[in-house]
Amino acid sequence: MATMLAAYLTGHGGNEVVALGERPVPQRRHGEVLVRMVAGGLNRVDLYMRNSGAGITHSLPQVLGLDGVGIVEDADDDHVLPRGARVILHPGVGCGHCEFCRRGDNVLCTSMKLLGEHRDGTLSGFVCLPASNVFALPEGLSFEDAVSLPVSFLTAWRMIHTKGTLKPWETVLIFGIGGSVSLSALQLAKAMGARAIVTSRDPAKLQRAVELGADHAVNGATQDIARRVLEITGGRGVDMVFENVGEAVWPHAMKSLVRGGRIVTCGATSGEAPSADLRRLFIRQLQVIGSTHGTLAEFADLVSFMADRPFAPVFDSWHGITGIHGALDRLESGRQFGKIGISIGDAA
Repeated sequence: MATMLAAYLTGHGGNEVVALGERPVPQRRHGEVLVRMVAGGLNRVDLYMRNSGAGITHSLPQVLGLDGVGIVEDADDDHVLPRGARVILHPGVGCGHCEFCRRGDNVLCTSMKLLGEHRDGTLSGFVCLPASNVFALPEGLSFEDAVSLPVSFLTAWRMIHTKGTLKPWETVLIFGIGGSVSLSALQLAKAMGARAIVTSRDPAKLQRAVELGADHAVNGATQDIARRVLEITGGRGVDMVFENVGEAVWPHAMKSLVRGGRIVTCGATSGEAPSADLRRLFIRQLQVIGSTHGTLAEFADLVSFMADRPFAPVFDSWHGITGIHGALDRLESGRQFGKIGISIGDAA
């Protein structure tokens, strides 16, 4: 049986359960595409899967990684992407027949299986996926830049573009700048012509965000976020809040909104049970919108948009797959600014 190098979980705990070794090359079936991996990336969920994976159905050993780009190694003869094609992977595999998949909202699939969570992920020599999850990589996108699209940018795209429907004349407040999802939101918001206010407790991250185009930066460690946002907006508040922190910032988020404004949330790293502030919610007629990842159609739109992007995705650092432990440590430290990339194989 052919084998490949992979970073995989043998248990739950710290880096001691993350092994680097040989795993079987997946066997391609009809309708699937075998991709030779060139690069991947890390996300907070990789730490979650390492630490416990609680609530996510999976079996060990399991390969890490959701982000992935590579080259078609094998596919059905009638597949639109030939062997040798440069590709980018959507990591969510839907069932294809539930009501959500049938209407094109596969991200809500009742039996969705994500790479690196419910099935083997991208930090390996090869990945096998249904053909519908494999997209051609436009010439305008390098393998390296494209690594940030399958999770960080797709999550931000659905939040900013689909769920939040941010308009060019509006203002968005983005929490937790420095994380790759929040940075993606900043870059997308500015590319769409909107005004962006960002927050962090790290002055250096705030300064870098301003250099990337943020209109205003608020230090959550030294300033009252909601008060400062109201000052910036002349007492009006922002049209949209991009929120992925949760409990710790929820009161600031609610108080920062204009009447009729909307919060779009995709995370709860600081806690999942904030005060609902129901009086403010109904009196000001605010909207609270949940969002996670993105559909196949949204991914196609995002890839097309990024091919002509007016900016480059932000990367904190790159590590070889043999440096997976150091890469996970970097992510866990919270010091990163942007995506952490993982080099896997040769692009030739």
